[in-house]
Amino acid sequence: MPKTAIRLKVQVEKARYQPGDFALYAQRFLRLNDVSMEPKTTYRVVSVTAESVGVPDTSKVFAVRFNTKTVATNMALSEEGLLLAINADPHTQELSPAFKPAKKPAKVNPRQFMSEDILAAGSTAKMAELSAREIYDLRENRSLLIKGQADFMPNDGAQMQLMLSQIEQQDRALTEMFQGTTECDTTEHVITVIPTAPVIRGVAFRLSQFAGLVPEDDLSGVPYYINIEDISNLPSIDEEAAAKAKKKQVQSGIYVNVPGKMQVSIYKDNQRLYSSQMPAPQFGRVELLSGELFDKHYTTRLWLSPISGAVERLEAELPKK
Repeated sequence: MPKTAIRLKVQVEKARYQPGDFALYAQRFLRLNDVSMEPKTTYRVVSVTAESVGVPDTSKVFAVRFNTKTVATNMALSEEGLLLAINADPHTQELSPAFKPAKKPAKVNPRQFMSEDILAAGSTAKMAELSAREIYDLRENRSLLIKGQADFMPNDGAQMQLMLSQIEQQDRALTEMFQGTTECDTTEHVITVIPTAPVIRGVAFRLSQFAGLVPEDDLSGVPYYINIEDISNLPSIDEEAAAKAKKKQVQSGIYVNVPGKMQVSIYKDNQRLYSSQMPAPQFGRVELLSGELFDKHYTTRLWLSPISGAVERLEAELPKK
């Protein structure tokens, strides 16, 4: 039978900063402050989500003995041996699609926007000065276009948008020679948590700003906490009556889970990043579906949840005469 595991999906962005060739002159010519002269790589968490999946519960293993007096002969099992259906096509776990990073824009070489005078300059300082003048000219031309005061105004809105886009591309490429460039890559990490009891502020994972995801015992990483709260509200059973009935009856049938519920929350410090309710067979109980349901007098079909082991659907009807 299954128990519910929690699959945390953590998207981490890796940002690689590379200073521009004119970084030393950023404040002097463009009044850009705090421009770093050293390359660096940093990491940050973009998002945290979770989904529930069923995994085998080795404490709930049952054998099925076939009886010629029943119709429970067509049993569908998962690859892990979980019972999914009887006399029916099983429902499989539908996991969220695999993460696909966005396509990166093509890199632009800023030197293709440099004039002949800039490229022929005899020093880096002179190149930086001429490049800064080019940037200011571009910004002035953009302002004149927007105000409708340029010497050569476009004929329509599409041409106007094209001209503004080209100016913006040149401005950005030349400015990056001073500001530097930051290249970002996002990766997804899957962390599986299998709860056996409620958890308060357990460490789900740690993230170091300069090393990315690190082991839970690596204190260089900032902890992200997980809370798992048992919020089951199952009706109580009469233990004494159940024990007496168990002695009298022959234990034949199919065991199924009656799952509880858990509230799963992910925190950084006191900021909640994710929260959701999930089924929790670990916090529920097991009950027996009587073997009489599969008597040959009936046509019985049973579907069980691959995540919780609970009854999803049960059909029992008399055969047509």
